[in-house]
Amino acid sequence: GLVIDGRTLEHVLHDSLQNIFLELTEKCRAVVCCRATPLQKSVLVRLVRHKLKAKTLAIGDGANDVSMIQVADTGVGISGQEGMQAVMASDFAISQFKHLRKLLLVHGHWCYTRLTNMVLYYFYKNVAYVNLLFWYQFFCGFSGTSMIDSWILIFFNLLFTSVPPIIYGVLDKDVPAEILMQLPQLYML
Repeated sequence: GLVIDGRTLEHVLHDSLQNIFLELTEKCRAVVCCRATPLQKSVLVRLVRHKLKAKTLAIGDGANDVSMIQVADTGVGISGQEGMQAVMASDFAISQFKHLRKLLLVHGHWCYTRLTNMVLYYFYKNVAYVNLLFWYQFFCGFSGTSMIDSWILIFFNLLFTSVPPIIYGVLDKDVPAEILMQLPQLYML
């Protein structure tokens, strides 16, 4: 990892040293900035995000971290003694820094699998519905008549095809939380 303070960061963020600094950060797994101004934090995240095309995660606990959290791909706010500004600006909120591991490894994994399966489900739903309409047009001679009453169509989308993804999203856990915490390499999948 790399730890850099605000005064050093001020010099590094000038155009002449940016490329050298970015080469150094590419070799690091994490970069920690201490005693940096809010502007320096957001400029650093933006620089890494755009020049290195990397996914960025910004973690903050106060109002001085809001701009950094908003610039990052994923922002995590820690509710604490400095107020709730970081939490209000973030994508995710945790009460203590120690919960970050579970947020990423467990809930991040579950969220990804649930979203991918939901997308597949909606593709299947739409393909099934469009195929039904397509074949019905052969039956009615392409007259444009409506096969389904409008109320049935509303209930089809409201009840019949929305309840399964909701139940699946709440209950599905493809891998137990304990295993995801013990094997962080499962996050890479």
